[in-house]
Amino acid sequence: MHDDRSLVEARLKRVLDERIRPAVYPESVPLQVAVWHAPGEPVPVAEGLAAAPQPIEVGARWGVPWGTSWFRVTGTVPEEWAGKTVEALLDLGFDENMPGFQCEGLVYRPDGTPVKGLNPRNQWVRIGAPVTGGEEVCLHIEAASNPVILDYHPFLPTQLGDKETAGSEPQYTLARMDLAVFDETVWQLVMDLEVLGELMAELPVDSQRRHEILRAIDRALDAVDLQDVNGTAARARSCLTDVLAAPAVPSAHRISAVGHAHIDSAWLWPLRETVRKVARTTSNMTALLEDEPDFVFAMSQAQQWAWIKEHRPEVWARVKKAVADGRFVPAGGMWVESDTNMPGSEAMARQFVHGKRFFLDEFGIENDEAWLPDTFGFAAGLPQIIKAAGSKRLLTQKISWSQTNKFPHHTFQWEGIDGTRIFTHFPPVDTYNCSMKGSEIAHAARNFKDKGVARHSLAPTGWGDGGGGTTREMVAKAARMRDLEGSARVTWETPSAFFDKAEAEYPEPPVWVGELYLELHRATLTSQAQTKQGNRRSEHLLREAELWAATAAVRTGFPYPYEELDRIWKTVLLHQFHDILPGSSIAWVHREARETYRRIARELNGIIEAAQRALAGEGATPLVFNAAPHPRSGVPAGGAATARTEGRTMLTAREGGGHVLDNGLLRVEIDARGLVVSAYDIEADRETIAPGRAANLLQLHPDFPNMWDAWDVDEFYRHTVTDLTDAESVTPGEDGASVRVVRAFGSSRVTQVLSLAAGERRLVLDTEVDWHETEKFLKLAFPLDVHAERYASETQFGHVHRPTHTNTSWEAAKFEACNHRFVHLEEPGWGVAVVNDSTYGHDVTRTVRTDGDQGTTTTVRVSLLRAPRFPDPETDQGVHRFRHALVPGAGIADAVREGWRINVPERQVTGAGEVAPLVTVDHDAVVVTAVKLADDGSGDVVVRFHEAHGGRARATLTAGFDVADATVTDLLERPLADAGAPERDGDRIALRLRPFELVTLRLRRA
Repeated sequence: MHDDRSLVEARLKRVLDERIRPAVYPESVPLQVAVWHAPGEPVPVAEGLAAAPQPIEVGARWGVPWGTSWFRVTGTVPEEWAGKTVEALLDLGFDENMPGFQCEGLVYRPDGTPVKGLNPRNQWVRIGAPVTGGEEVCLHIEAASNPVILDYHPFLPTQLGDKETAGSEPQYTLARMDLAVFDETVWQLVMDLEVLGELMAELPVDSQRRHEILRAIDRALDAVDLQDVNGTAARARSCLTDVLAAPAVPSAHRISAVGHAHIDSAWLWPLRETVRKVARTTSNMTALLEDEPDFVFAMSQAQQWAWIKEHRPEVWARVKKAVADGRFVPAGGMWVESDTNMPGSEAMARQFVHGKRFFLDEFGIENDEAWLPDTFGFAAGLPQIIKAAGSKRLLTQKISWSQTNKFPHHTFQWEGIDGTRIFTHFPPVDTYNCSMKGSEIAHAARNFKDKGVARHSLAPTGWGDGGGGTTREMVAKAARMRDLEGSARVTWETPSAFFDKAEAEYPEPPVWVGELYLELHRATLTSQAQTKQGNRRSEHLLREAELWAATAAVRTGFPYPYEELDRIWKTVLLHQFHDILPGSSIAWVHREARETYRRIARELNGIIEAAQRALAGEGATPLVFNAAPHPRSGVPAGGAATARTEGRTMLTAREGGGHVLDNGLLRVEIDARGLVVSAYDIEADRETIAPGRAANLLQLHPDFPNMWDAWDVDEFYRHTVTDLTDAESVTPGEDGASVRVVRAFGSSRVTQVLSLAAGERRLVLDTEVDWHETEKFLKLAFPLDVHAERYASETQFGHVHRPTHTNTSWEAAKFEACNHRFVHLEEPGWGVAVVNDSTYGHDVTRTVRTDGDQGTTTTVRVSLLRAPRFPDPETDQGVHRFRHALVPGAGIADAVREGWRINVPERQVTGAGEVAPLVTVDHDAVVVTAVKLADDGSGDVVVRFHEAHGGRARATLTAGFDVADATVTDLLERPLADAGAPERDGDRIALRLRPFELVTLRLRRA
């Protein structure tokens, strides 16, 4: 035998492809096929089963984009097949290279019982093992003709992403529809050869083990009669027995495989299709669990479980049984696998509240881990939220996608902004769709960065996104690698079992402090601006609705809208999924999201107005309701009073053209171009704008990333920039306190109103963009006369600091980052904030001055709009409105306060008199993020707050009602046993908070 691996590999490939795999099904007969095409959206199962189908032949075209076709396949098992295993092979026209991104099917029996899903690599349905011969076969297939959006050239613009533009051309050709004999021995031989061949390819060229496998494979292939594979397969398998039985070395890496099917709750398909993807996948997995006793499957996203319960009760019954058996495992404890950069503090908390509560209510199961394999980076406030929800672990894989810096650990403690640490694991297999290939298993073992101190890693195993989950082939290959020389040891285990082992063997792992920044997909902070605005505004409307409804319930007996708020929260949380809020889904998804946010706004405004009406009472006194957590204009936080305004704003002509706004606190000069050339802090005697520069500068860049259009912006976009300085008009506003600027560029138009209100130290910029550009990136620049080596960006329950310099590749890679309501820069004693009402992406850079003076200019640029063409070719086309404010002289406390103020405007109502807050806090650093009634309907008042300035805080929280008891709780409003009772004097509760500490108090009313 010539000892050449390449020759054996070539021989193995050809024999497998052309002889052995085809022999898995040595005999077949065609099935009769008929089809009924649903006329519109998917129909209930009963209707699809009852429809009258028409005959269709294999080879016929079927499936309009986003359509549903109900196939009925019928036939009879040949009598001569008695005693054999028989399966139906049902190929809807699959492309096996793209599991999850094409047509799919769910098979039913005539009585409506679900059997399993049909997917590109899972096309079989077991008929009998063995059959008796003569059985009548009748199966129904609910087939979805979802169009291929992510093709081999994945970034070509397509109109297929919305049913309104996708057309009616059939997408698929019906392929094989047969009954076939399944040869178990040949199938097992395929598994043997695949595992050994893939292992051999990963072993060192000169290793003894490699040569043993090579020779065994060669002998097995010699033993196969290519004209009688079925008759010689057992003989071939016997040649492989010894090499498959050789045990792994004691030091072999340990892989905990967990069945998995990462299903994006929306992406290249709409939400309604995800409901069906989940049903198909869970049908597959419950069927596989019945066949494979060692197999374990985990599924995250409580929303997806809730969809099964609501829409597929017949599937739900099977899922519940598998959960009770301990083998179908709820994972993650979140409502969806959300983005974690952009959701606000309360929304991020509620992801865990609603996710964990669903699993507790339905199964009595509480998750210890957050499960976020595909989320695009992780905000530094997340560890505290995970802990506050009663969890303690995190799994993700996405950071391995970073393009610049390789993350130094796979298992570590992640420390957040408040000092909370979470045990975290990045699977070194570097995929959340592991298929048990030898190359994947070998990569996990080689790649694992914690060798010598740890040896366990996790491998999420299965095809996702409608690919059908784990296959029987994956289970078979894992069984062979349970204890196989040259391979890592593979064992099916639950996530919690893996984490228990990983923590036990690695009690003192390294610590990573701060955000887990993904050096990729940075443009998701900007794409689909209206989706992001809908999220931000829904978050704040929910805050207002809970606050005023709780206040009115305690004060007036107003009926607290538990069910409505619960439902709306879940809808908002769903839309924070990591391909919806980031703007990386098809047009259909974002069109529906805009409609959903409008509906939510109407409903929440109705709740707010009704509660405020109840609180205000009858009368003609003009009242201002302030839902922000800080007093303003004489109105208390969380209360209502008559607003007071002091001072006035002067609007005068500027020498050289333009206008000057002056309110005694700030003097703002706007030149003839509509640019802010001076923002002078009168009290501090300090200029805000860098010398020779201008703020309110719109800048336009080309935007054509190397990959992933809606997801990515590459650093080279900065190489070319157009400053939009030409103005059609710069005119004074009619209110005497504003300037209106109109510009046109390309096919777009911008109208801005710059206003300086009396008594306020902030310049407000209202920007309306009628946007009709393609592959462009629009920024709004503020070059500031501030020397700062770092700046602060608001994140959940605090803020994170980032450097303004690029000393290392880690800093340079953060050329686009996320903030919530503010960005803040500061020199000792004086700072500047840029606050916003709905944008997230930004960049901060330092440049040397060009005026001959020493020092640097620090420029904050807000990301406004993009225009990628994939997956939505019309991304962001149309009218957008943004509000920003420049706040000179701002400390971090001012940044926090002004960020809230711009996001939660006052509401004016007439009534009988002032409305006292339900709770007050006497320290500016203690920010109340939620005031609500307890979710259990007890009537207790729940208050959530945190230290927002990054320091220690002592404060007193005063309730505006009689308090019988006060308890510190977790996010799910359950008492924390180790927290102790808060110090209380009647209705006054003493607070002592660490930097950024998050606290939830439950107040029982007397």
